[in-house]
Amino acid sequence: MNPIEEAARAIQAARAERRTIARVSQTYGIAGADAAYQVAERCTQARLAQPGRRIVGLKVGLTSPSIQQQLGVDEPDFGVLFDDMEYLDGDAVPMARLIQPRVEAEVAFIVGRDVEQAAPSYGEFINALAYAVPALEIVDSVIEDWKITLVDTVADNASSALYVLGSQPVAVGALDSGRIGMAMRIDGATVSVGSGAACLGHPLRAAYWLARTMAARGRPLQAGQVILSGALGPMVGLKAGQLVEADLGALGSVGFRLS
Repeated sequence: MNPIEEAARAIQAARAERRTIARVSQTYGIAGADAAYQVAERCTQARLAQPGRRIVGLKVGLTSPSIQQQLGVDEPDFGVLFDDMEYLDGDAVPMARLIQPRVEAEVAFIVGRDVEQAAPSYGEFINALAYAVPALEIVDSVIEDWKITLVDTVADNASSALYVLGSQPVAVGALDSGRIGMAMRIDGATVSVGSGAACLGHPLRAAYWLARTMAARGRPLQAGQVILSGALGPMVGLKAGQLVEADLGALGSVGFRLS
């Protein structure tokens, strides 16, 4: 078994058993983003082999300049969203599905039509989007104490675990998501504040990066897919029983309880 396959199996086992492991970058000698995405792809294919599993969207990560600097990169990363990762506003989210969860507030975009171009222009990308909704992404890592490198987060599906979508979609052209303010509360106390500008300068720019990246990889965005465009403010650790709520101004609010 080669290191790529070994690392993928280690991540899959850790996820299934809800436990942490040492950095796969060190344990298996995985180096560089390309190798990390190969590990992630092995994990994706294994999950798709499970009955009923399908991909319903993608997430953009590492959209904060400070996080990019911390990990020594100059562009975002991406992960895959599966159908069983989705919850809706007000749902109870089971802690039993998670290991060491954290939460961040985001703008989610819903793709309205397939992005068919091999290298879509910004106009073609915008024309393919239908709606935006407020979202909370529950990020999680199999790496001990969240001591991740770029390789470790990419290999572990960009540290994505679950996500919660707001109920009321808003037409993309009806608001300036770059100027949206965000306030996230846990049990009524404000724990994170931010704005659309914190997400690669503008959430649509982050989503556009994803559209071009996936088109270049031969996996263009498809109608109905969800795009989590990246954090609007600092992520915060979670504990069972907590009520999480985020207010994204004109885009509305979204929340869940970790049960």
